[in-house]
Amino acid sequence: MLVIDKIRKVNKEQQTEKNEKASDMLVGKWVKCTNCKEILYKEDVKNNFSICPNCGKYFRISARRRIKHIIDENTFEEIDKDMKTSDMLNFDGYKDKIKSLQEKTNIQEAIQIGTGKINGEKVAIGVMDSNFFMGSMGSVVGEKICRLVEIAIKDRLPVILFCVSGGARMQEGMISLMQMAKTAAAIAKLDEAGLLYISVLTDPTTGGVTASFASLGDIILAEPGALIGFAGPRVIEQTIKQKLPDGFQSSEFLLQHGFIDKIVERKDMKQTLYNIVKLHK
Repeated sequence: MLVIDKIRKVNKEQQTEKNEKASDMLVGKWVKCTNCKEILYKEDVKNNFSICPNCGKYFRISARRRIKHIIDENTFEEIDKDMKTSDMLNFDGYKDKIKSLQEKTNIQEAIQIGTGKINGEKVAIGVMDSNFFMGSMGSVVGEKICRLVEIAIKDRLPVILFCVSGGARMQEGMISLMQMAKTAAAIAKLDEAGLLYISVLTDPTTGGVTASFASLGDIILAEPGALIGFAGPRVIEQTIKQKLPDGFQSSEFLLQHGFIDKIVERKDMKQTLYNIVKLHK
């Protein structure tokens, strides 16, 4: 009888957990804030630059929306839109995952690059997208960044990169890790050409992206509350055997310790970028 009671208790707990998860699965015109747990009307969030109007939590946005926020209307010219990812290591299920994500998101890879104007000032811009493999950096991401830099050098344009990433893409193994050195070398060439590079860190910017081009900006900006770092806090604590400070790896903490230059609210980002570009022209 005791065993049966235990089974009933487990089943009841599983059903409660299932019901709680179901209540979190909002559809249609509503979205739930992961910070304050408020249920919000999607249109209100969208009209507020995808920021929770209740607590100020920043929602992640797609590369398409980011470009729409930053670049003047009808001035964005995308580069290498159809560059395709190849499964060089024959990683099990990788091709199917790529195809599924492309169909679901209607984007080809984890970054969009191109040229456009910010209040009339022409720039070369790359925007990473967390909707595709959590913005992880594979061979296509690295190649696109390098090509963007080459075009910027040729046309004497400042480069702006919006970073969001979970790090290197494990399905591409060493090839993915090589993109760290490759993109860093491209940024070095940009520096030798005397051109401006602005890195904008959004939530989250981690792993190999942080350890390469994201941290090499002449000016490094960040959005409020963004998680920025290389390894996760738990891994660091286990390695150094110490408790980390509160807010460790937040953009606010990194601003205080000199890692980034300025935290910029989303509504002010376009004007801030314009001011920097204009100043350095």
